[in-house]
Amino acid sequence: MPLTPLDIHNKEFTRGFRGYDEDEVNEFLDQVIKDYETVIREKKELNERVKLLEERLGHFSNLEETLNKSILVAQETAEEVRQNAKKESRLIVKEAEKNADRIINDSLAKARKISMDNEELKKQAAVYRTRFRMLVEAQLEMLNNEDWDGLVARFDEEEEQQQEQIEEKA
Repeated sequence: MPLTPLDIHNKEFTRGFRGYDEDEVNEFLDQVIKDYETVIREKKELNERVKLLEERLGHFSNLEETLNKSILVAQETAEEVRQNAKKESRLIVKEAEKNADRIINDSLAKARKISMDNEELKKQAAVYRTRFRMLVEAQLEMLNNEDWDGLVARFDEEEEQQQEQIEEKA
């Protein structure tokens, strides 16, 4: 067990012949007591300070551990967000490609239909033109035909006959 300042103060030395000077020993012991008290006080203060610093260290250690956990959670969350963003971007690209393919296919189908309609209209126009030409040629042929003069003469004869019948009845 360590000495206390009181132990030092109460220490009695045996006296011998030609011993130490008592005043000098007492003065030295008083100085030792003061120094020892100072050392004990400083030790107590240092122990309290160590305890306080250990508490703060524990607090900071907890804080560091919490921050490390938070960083890990943030990193995991960031990785998850990145993975989700990648998946979503792939889905968007696939959807856009599908839409583009659909639009292209629709456009090609419409272009084919328009081309087919155009060809059909060209055929119909050619048929109409041919028929119209044939009709005009037939009409011209009828006009140029000598039967036309005979037809006019026949109408004239029928008109005369009708005139005669009217006169006979009258």
